[in-house]
Amino acid sequence: MAKKQFKAESKRLLDLMINSIYTNKEIFLRELISNASDAIDKLYFRSLTDKKLSDVKQSDLKINIIRNKDNRTLTIKDNGIGMTEDELEKNLGTIAQSGTLKFKNELINEENGNTEDKMSLIGQFGVGFYSCFMVADEVTVISKSVDSDKAFKWVSEGADGYTISEAEKDDRGTEIILKLKEDSEDDKYSRYLEEYTIDNLIKKYSDYIRYPILMDCDKRVPIEKKEGEDNKETEYKVIQEEKTLNSMTPFWKKDKKTITDDEYKNFYMQKFFDFNEPLKWIHTKVEGQYSYSMLLYIPSNVPYDYYSKDFKKGLQLYSNGVLIMEHCEDLLPDYLAFVKGLVDSEDLSLNISREILQQDKQLRVIAKNIESKILSEFANMLENDRIRYERLFKSFGMPLKIGAYDGYGINKDKLKDLLLFHSSFEKEIDNPENKDEKIKTDYATIKEYISRMKEEQKDIYYASSESIDKIKMMPQVENVIDKGYEVLFLDESVDEFVLQIMENYDGKKFINVSANNIDLDTDEEKEKLKKANEECKDLFGFMKESLGSDTIKEVRFTHRLKNHPVCLSSEGVLSVEMQKVLNAMPDQANQNVKAQTILEINENHPIAVKLKSLFKEGNKDEIKKYSKVLLDSAKLIEGLPIDNPTELSSIICELMVK
Repeated sequence: MAKKQFKAESKRLLDLMINSIYTNKEIFLRELISNASDAIDKLYFRSLTDKKLSDVKQSDLKINIIRNKDNRTLTIKDNGIGMTEDELEKNLGTIAQSGTLKFKNELINEENGNTEDKMSLIGQFGVGFYSCFMVADEVTVISKSVDSDKAFKWVSEGADGYTISEAEKDDRGTEIILKLKEDSEDDKYSRYLEEYTIDNLIKKYSDYIRYPILMDCDKRVPIEKKEGEDNKETEYKVIQEEKTLNSMTPFWKKDKKTITDDEYKNFYMQKFFDFNEPLKWIHTKVEGQYSYSMLLYIPSNVPYDYYSKDFKKGLQLYSNGVLIMEHCEDLLPDYLAFVKGLVDSEDLSLNISREILQQDKQLRVIAKNIESKILSEFANMLENDRIRYERLFKSFGMPLKIGAYDGYGINKDKLKDLLLFHSSFEKEIDNPENKDEKIKTDYATIKEYISRMKEEQKDIYYASSESIDKIKMMPQVENVIDKGYEVLFLDESVDEFVLQIMENYDGKKFINVSANNIDLDTDEEKEKLKKANEECKDLFGFMKESLGSDTIKEVRFTHRLKNHPVCLSSEGVLSVEMQKVLNAMPDQANQNVKAQTILEINENHPIAVKLKSLFKEGNKDEIKKYSKVLLDSAKLIEGLPIDNPTELSSIICELMVK
């Protein structure tokens, strides 16, 4: 029998198919199962109008998997429409020739394009079949078409070509017999003959194929005891029992009105391997230009590997119930990477491999809709389920804030009303789990802050440090709160960068209480302070010089401190807290970013009187010591390192004994 050559050129193309397009060998089973499902679909839809197929019953349609460990063969068998000799030649003899796609196009043309809602065939791309050569040395296809009395056999060992001959087969349909490769080291291919492996692969990739996938599985049954053997230990034998491997009905395609909360929770925990119940789920079906179902979950806790390089974002992507991608990264923006779930669409535009998605308009539209839906649900939670939203934000507020900052703030308008910050204002909110209980919270949105602003207040005040406790102890904060203004407490490293990229909210600027441009004094207080600083400009000039001209930009009196003697303020965009954050980053290790700082001394504190007295006496050595102590004290308040702790300790002790 003469061997025929593949029409699509050759060994190189088939090698590319096997070694490059498919990166995961186990998907061969998914492809063959999908092809079998397509063949049954063709038969069923044709039987609706073809009288000679009137005996076809949907309940009889099935796919069988047959394992033969002795011969190292794995067979996938269907009772679908089958193939003629000519169809075997065209469909299997030409790589990327799709009989399924041709059938679908013909059916659509016959019914004026009205069959899209009636059928969705998976294997439209003509190359899935050849994935079996990743695991098999030899592939045999025996098929009998409903249009032929004869069966035919197609045999190939790969790129060298194939043969087609007549065969014996009583029933219609197709059998694909894989002679598995042998690996002398660990025989990794033999695992595809194990019941456990096949069962797992079907559940992973093909659980929602609409026809039953059957396989003979081992079952232990007790051996019946003979009379008089009642006390004998029970013995067992292993029998073969046909088992249905797939569930056939996608959970997410069920009417959500029929699904209980417990079912949603159990599906999530089993599907995504989480021991904790989800915080929230979103289940919806979208119909229109692009139709798809989605089931999304918000975890209740941050995944253990979320901030590691091993974390994989992305939703599971299905095409008509068949898993296409385990992690489709393009369906979620980075700031929503914590969202888990799946999308199932019958309209996906795929190219030659189901593992490779075209970056087309369709996928972008679906991704955009998913993003909008998630943000809409977040907004609804914030408005109507505040306790749960705060739980969400405690876990995933950081990614949302980074999302508002990244890309030069491209997403800031989407996210600005969803961001929460701690605040000096505490309020009570209802506990949804106990109507008689109130829960205190210091979280606030920027919109809520503005709603509580004083009538004459023009700016939004904030303070930034490593923790809420440290912020509350900052001397600048005490004065602002004492004047009756609310202060946002920024305790996460990204917080201040977010406010900087936002610039303002409804025209109201964000002002750091530690910045030198904060203006809370009356005109009379401003005039008094200006006069005091003018009178002591020589003192401050000497202090700045003694500390080093590159250490601080300026020394001056301030009224921003209530009881504290000293503080550091900053000038320009870069604050002291931002300086600390940037210098802590690995890629900033050698850059030593510095904010422009000003040493501010409380004009109403006794230390101001002491400094004036020393300068009047001409005691410049003492002023140098006081300047050093005051600057290092201000640095310690801000959480900055001091240059010479030993020197500071010596000066303090020296001043104490005088």
